[in-house]
Amino acid sequence: MSNTNKGSNIWGGRFTKSLDPLAISFNASITFDYKLAYYDIWGSQVHAQMLGNQGIITQSEADKLISGLESIKNNVMQGTVTFSNELEDIHMNIENLLLKEVGDIAKKLHTARSRNDQVALDLRLYLRAEIKEIILLLENSIRSLKFCQQKYVNTLLPGYTHLQRAQPIKLENYFGAYIAMFNRDISRLNDCLLRLNYCPLGAGALAGTELPIDREFVAEKLQFKGIIENTIDAVSDRDFVMEFSSVSSIIMTHLSRFSEDIIIWASEEFSFVKLDDAFATGSSLMPNKKNPDIPELIRGKCGRVFGNLVGILSVMKALPLGYNKDLQEDKECLFDTVDTIKACLQIFSPFLTSLSFQVENMQSATKNSFIWATKLLEELVKNNVPFRDAHECVGKIILYCIESNKNFATLNKKECDFFSPFLYSSILKIYY
Repeated sequence: MSNTNKGSNIWGGRFTKSLDPLAISFNASITFDYKLAYYDIWGSQVHAQMLGNQGIITQSEADKLISGLESIKNNVMQGTVTFSNELEDIHMNIENLLLKEVGDIAKKLHTARSRNDQVALDLRLYLRAEIKEIILLLENSIRSLKFCQQKYVNTLLPGYTHLQRAQPIKLENYFGAYIAMFNRDISRLNDCLLRLNYCPLGAGALAGTELPIDREFVAEKLQFKGIIENTIDAVSDRDFVMEFSSVSSIIMTHLSRFSEDIIIWASEEFSFVKLDDAFATGSSLMPNKKNPDIPELIRGKCGRVFGNLVGILSVMKALPLGYNKDLQEDKECLFDTVDTIKACLQIFSPFLTSLSFQVENMQSATKNSFIWATKLLEELVKNNVPFRDAHECVGKIILYCIESNKNFATLNKKECDFFSPFLYSSILKIYY
């Protein structure tokens, strides 16, 4: 029986019917995996070089394949290439372009290789590069936070627990908390890099190949630390995507928490931060409004990164071992997470350094407040007052102040002595 399949020349040998147009569209991934083009070409060039080195194809054939792929890469980078849905994915689109570029020699490129190990390779190369870019963005964010630390040295403001004024803190220490968080984020990304930086190529569909390939050569040329020894694991697992998505969710949580503080601090009720006009918007109805859209968007985009993590976990949770088409769903969520986190980090630094922190308002909020209560308690403890007694004493003086419409600074010695002989001198130490 003759083959009448018109959908694909790469797997149509045992088929007698063309794919339904709906099936072609539903099956295709080129609408999003085109992002892997550069890495697919790089991997193919090294694969071709290895085939030539091993005598699986001639050196002349390998050279022509590498040269043809280089030409395609230049065209792709210049945006002059149109990809086809009928060719399903980036791998077959590149191979088809190569067929037009160098002729039938292109049909030898896929020797000792499957799209299963090919896509696993492309994803690792792509994510490795993107993680390095994200680390650079985090380092830039840390530099911006350090700039703010130096700009606002010794600026007191209320620290909050349960969103209630708790104790006075320094603004530089507030920035320092996010520096610490971002440094841990960088550490997590570096850990992720260590684990993903192993080469899956040579695993084939799942069982490797009997052809005399050199997996170590490919791994070294592609700057991997080594090869993934187990070929089934190499093609079927996406734990590096899950790990990156998890780390990204933590990074976005940190960005979102900072954004939440800025949103609150920019409110008229707090007035701790003044938004720069270049990073704020107005209302189409209310002329008085100045909205913190940038931190609100960062806070909102945090949710989509969380969703992408849940998405890849859900895809992986019940897959039988080996490659399954479900794994096509690993890419859109990964690409979206990368694009989202980079966009948030790219705007974070200029937004942060544009902010005007209202020092006088912050410091004023520490004066007419009971946030010095813990400091007062500790001063009593220094005078050998038992902690529990000191805690009760300060609690009573706070209640007295509330009922008398006073604060610590306005209490006189007689009032203080009624509660403790050490209270007035302790208050003087705090305020004067």
